[in-house]
Amino acid sequence: MHLPLLQDILILLGFSVAIVFILQRLKLPSILGFLISGTIIGPYGLSLVNAVEQVEVISEIGVILLLFVIGMELSIKQLAQIKKTVFIGGFLQVGLTVIIAAATYYLFGAKWNEAVFVGFLFSLSSTAIVLKVLQDRNEISTAHGRNALAILIFQDIIVVPMMLVTPIMSGDSTDVTGSIISLLIKSLIVVGITIVLARYVVPRLMHIIAKTRSKELFLLTTITICFAVAFLTSEAGLSLALGAFLAGLIISESEYSHQATSIILPFRELFTSFFFISVGMLLDLNFFIQNVWIVLLLVVIVFVVKSIITGIAVGVLKYPPKTVILTALSLFQVGEFAFILSKVGIQYNLLSSELNQYFLSVSITSMLLTPFVIIYAERMADWFLKTKVARPLDINRKIEAELNGESDDELENHLIIVGYGINGSNLAKAAEFSNIPYVVVELNAETVRREKANGVPIIYGDAAQSHILNHLNVYKARAVVVAISDNHATQAVITTVRNITQSVYLLVRTRYVKEIDELKALGADEVIPEEFETSVEIFSRILHNFLVPSDDINQFIETIRSDNYHLFQEKLKQPKTLKSNQIPDFNITCIRVNRDSGSPVGRSLQEVDFRNKFGVNVIAISRKDEMISNIRPEEKILQNDLIYVQGDNAHIERFRKAIA
Repeated sequence: MHLPLLQDILILLGFSVAIVFILQRLKLPSILGFLISGTIIGPYGLSLVNAVEQVEVISEIGVILLLFVIGMELSIKQLAQIKKTVFIGGFLQVGLTVIIAAATYYLFGAKWNEAVFVGFLFSLSSTAIVLKVLQDRNEISTAHGRNALAILIFQDIIVVPMMLVTPIMSGDSTDVTGSIISLLIKSLIVVGITIVLARYVVPRLMHIIAKTRSKELFLLTTITICFAVAFLTSEAGLSLALGAFLAGLIISESEYSHQATSIILPFRELFTSFFFISVGMLLDLNFFIQNVWIVLLLVVIVFVVKSIITGIAVGVLKYPPKTVILTALSLFQVGEFAFILSKVGIQYNLLSSELNQYFLSVSITSMLLTPFVIIYAERMADWFLKTKVARPLDINRKIEAELNGESDDELENHLIIVGYGINGSNLAKAAEFSNIPYVVVELNAETVRREKANGVPIIYGDAAQSHILNHLNVYKARAVVVAISDNHATQAVITTVRNITQSVYLLVRTRYVKEIDELKALGADEVIPEEFETSVEIFSRILHNFLVPSDDINQFIETIRSDNYHLFQEKLKQPKTLKSNQIPDFNITCIRVNRDSGSPVGRSLQEVDFRNKFGVNVIAISRKDEMISNIRPEEKILQNDLIYVQGDNAHIERFRKAIA
């Protein structure tokens, strides 16, 4: 028996394997391979695939599973935290894009209804591609990842009213008002059902299923919940993708979400590849080649305009400049829901066939560029923030001034805490209890206002920016603790701290042991991996349960810590400051003499007069494995000496610059 669809799938997968393999060797994203495969084997390429419509149906499953997994990795509580970005940021991004695109097209002689419809098309971004790339790069949980997700959720919601309004704009209106009211009622019912299922039904159901220990039943139940909720939202007039996202949120409220995610991932990867291939099939290569310069010009215009508009939408919500730029660069493309909307526009004569080809060419080209833009977004953001153009656009300077006030020049011998999550807040409480002077840097403006009202010495700002650290007198600080979960942001903070001072003790929290080497290489004195410390807590509790003596447990913990952390120690560490429990106003620091000549190298202590010139006391010198503790005035400073000096951080840093 001959199955044409099976033949098409074989061709589709075969080409994809070959092209994705080549791109992987070139270290390029696999999404590009799927898009290129679709373009080559599609109806406008070699025409090797006949069942295009069936492939599109299969590709819809990919989008459903993609949004389902993303929903499972979030939670209703986390989603509630980004509601401002969903509704305010999303509304501004869509609204401004529609207005500007419509006004521009109208000035070129188009009718008002056609112009507004084109604005609808270009206001939508690619949920599937953006979230796939961000998820592959582990950036969904970052600030710009959450912002991108929030705005994409709003776009997925707003596309339905756009479809309902399209017949009115074409003059072929029906009872659209009644349809909108009906849609709102259905949406409220869907949201209500989602909350009830997430809180009361699904966790109990998943528990019952898990007790059977049947992997097959667990898989079937998970997929059934996904498609059932997606079908429900589709029947309510909303998109299948939004329904799948809600289904993921429902399962995320149970303790079985991680297992559900792990069993869905292989299916998601397969079906999303069909989606990207089906998108590539839409590109008319002949039209693209004949109009390549016009298409590329339009892509550049779309990139610039949409990025600026998204940046404004996120900037209004008072996010830091780097987050604004990264979010803007993530959402510059035109997305897949615009393809669905364009079919409605063609049906009601709001989009000509020629204009539709321009639209498809621009959209697919922008999708092809998306992985590259997201990969290099951080470099682009760092470059832009160093330019003069960026300073007047930094709207967060006003927030920093409002929340932080003037710089406190009295801050010295203090602790700087970067991030006020669980780790940061607990450390602040410990510092308060021990009468250690401290200050907190936090990027959440709401948290800053709330905690400042509670008397916490906290300021708003990005610790990766040098002016924030200078505001906190980091060069006079005793220690800096980086207590944030974003590894990229942590690296940026370490680099900025070390660019200002080498003397401050820098302790960093990270999630995984594998990140220790890189963070230490950047300049961290100590790195505490949550992964390792969690394992210590697990075995210590188990040993307690087996009634192993506490002294033996503590001794074993110290041995394990010593053995494991020793593996990650650098041979040449940053100068480390010794601390006393009494918190004195001085430090004892060891610094290596790297210079081979010039003051004070080669001169005696008496000649240099360290106390008056540098404000430090030399208390010992280590030279060629010999410790000189009885320091005489005629003792000379030589290259490669290890000098133990006593003083405050500011004077120690001054001395370090003279000899290092």
